[in-house]
Amino acid sequence: MTDSVPPKRIFPTSKVDAQSAKHVPSSPQTESAAYKLAFQDTDFLLREDLRPVRFQLELLKPELFLEEAKIGSTIVFYGSARIPEPAAADALIAAATNDSQRAVAERLKAKSRYYTVAYDLARLASQCDVDEDGWRHFVVCSGGGPAIMEAANRGASDAGRDSIGLNIVLPHEQLPNRYVTPELSFQFHYFALRKMHFLLHARAVAVFPGGFGTFDEMFELLTLIQTGKVRPLPILLFGREFWNTVVNFQALVDEGVISPGDLDLIHWCEEAEEAWDFVRRYYEKD
Repeated sequence: MTDSVPPKRIFPTSKVDAQSAKHVPSSPQTESAAYKLAFQDTDFLLREDLRPVRFQLELLKPELFLEEAKIGSTIVFYGSARIPEPAAADALIAAATNDSQRAVAERLKAKSRYYTVAYDLARLASQCDVDEDGWRHFVVCSGGGPAIMEAANRGASDAGRDSIGLNIVLPHEQLPNRYVTPELSFQFHYFALRKMHFLLHARAVAVFPGGFGTFDEMFELLTLIQTGKVRPLPILLFGREFWNTVVNFQALVDEGVISPGDLDLIHWCEEAEEAWDFVRRYYEKD
């Protein structure tokens, strides 16, 4: 009996039963939605009552896939979905039909340099070696969309490394950019779960000029660190001229709604090399 090994399980797996359920004979009972296996019943899973289950699924799926891919930490890129790569900037100006559109196109062209900066930073971060246990660190992670997000995934791809894209279902068509690693390209329904996944593995965050979405992501992170819900980490803010035009950070201090030290949570950057050097020095002191 010493060589006898009991089976690991005595019940069939869900995969086995799911396959068996495809071949049941047709009858009024088996054709009813009530007879479907709960985990194969899409209409059931989409019921309002099942929202907590869907939350759990959106939390678990990316986390399990990232663990299987040995993703130990990430560098997250936030920024506008409208800033063009430099080669396409002139086309925006040419497409303008009035002075107002032309002025906006000129300003977007001026910011197109940050496409290159995001690309360069992603390439630098992607050079990190795996640790002794095989975990990968500072893996590039973006929202998976165009512009700054594309630049980040593109930089990692051109460095021969994987990168993550966290896409979201929107009313208009939204596809992952072609540089995201397919096996690490995720789609979300819940904004809250998507934003949580941005930060679960983040060990540095690069923030480029952007609109409402970038504001939302950046200020939520600043709030989490300010309130002690998240350990401090490098927040690399690119484009001082842009940010000081659209946000008066000092006024927040002067009005007494944040503390002077809260501004130290931000590290201002303009170039990829200085940003990456700051990240390296930040963690060398630990």
